[in-house]
Amino acid sequence: MENSINCRGHLLSLKEVSVMGILNVTEDSFFDGGRYYGKEKTYLERVENMLSEGADIIDIGAMSTRPNAIELSEEEEYNRVKEVINNIVKHFPNAILSIDTWRSEVARLAIDSGAAIINDISGGEFDPKMFDTVAQLKVPYILMHTSGKPEVMQQQTQYNDVVKDVYDYLSERLKCLYALNVTDVIIDVGFGFGKTIDQNYELLRNIAVFKTLDCPLLVALSRKTMFWKFLEITPAEALNATTIAHTYALLQGIHLLRVHDVKAAKEAIKIVNKLK
Repeated sequence: MENSINCRGHLLSLKEVSVMGILNVTEDSFFDGGRYYGKEKTYLERVENMLSEGADIIDIGAMSTRPNAIELSEEEEYNRVKEVINNIVKHFPNAILSIDTWRSEVARLAIDSGAAIINDISGGEFDPKMFDTVAQLKVPYILMHTSGKPEVMQQQTQYNDVVKDVYDYLSERLKCLYALNVTDVIIDVGFGFGKTIDQNYELLRNIAVFKTLDCPLLVALSRKTMFWKFLEITPAEALNATTIAHTYALLQGIHLLRVHDVKAAKEAIKIVNKLK
C-alpha cells in the first residue's frame, strides 16, 4: 500500500490517520439534514470549524444516502454541488475536498470545480460510467460496498457470510479499477448500507481483515443506526458510542475516519497513538 494519496498535487500522508469531516448540504440526512441546506453562511462556518479542529478532508454530499432516502434529480444534485464547491474553494482554497456522489457527471463537475476525491457509495454500480470517469480524471476514489440504492438497501441484507461476501465484492471491484489503471483507491466496507445491526458489528469486529486488500481503509461509523438503535438513544446522543467504535477501529490499524465530530475523532487518534 502507498503511504500517501495524490489530491490535486497535494500528497496526503497515510502514515497518520486522516479525518474526513462530513458536510451534508441536504434536506434529510439522518443526523444533520437541513442544517446546512441552502445556507451559504452556515455551511461555510461548518467548513471553517471542521478545518480549525483538524479535518484533513471535507466530504461534500448534496443528496442524502440514508436508508429510504429519496433520490434527487441529476440536475438538482449537479447545481447544488457546483454552488457549494465554488463557494468553499473561494473561501478555503487550500482545503482538500471530496464529493459524495454516485453519478459520474456530478463527480466530473465537482473535480472540475475544485474537489480532489470521489466518494461513491455504490462501488461504481449505480452509474456504469463512473469507473471510466475516475480513470479519466486520475483522482483518488473511495470504493464502498452497498447492497442497493438507499430506498431499498435495508430490504437486501442477505449474506452467506457478511465479512467474506463484502470482502469478495470489494476485491472484484478493485480488479475492475486496476484494469483501468486506477491506483489511488480507498476502501469503505459500507457500515449501515444494506446491513443489519448485527452485520455491522461483525464487519467492525473483523475490520482488520480488509487491510489485506492493500488499500487505505476508511471507516464511516459516525452516529450511525448501529449505535443509536442498539442503545435506544437518538443520533444526537450517539457521539460517545461513535468514539468507542472509532477507538476500536483505530487499534486495528485503519487509515481514515469519516466523521461529523472532528475534534472528538482527532482526540481519539491522539490517545490511541499515545498507547502505541
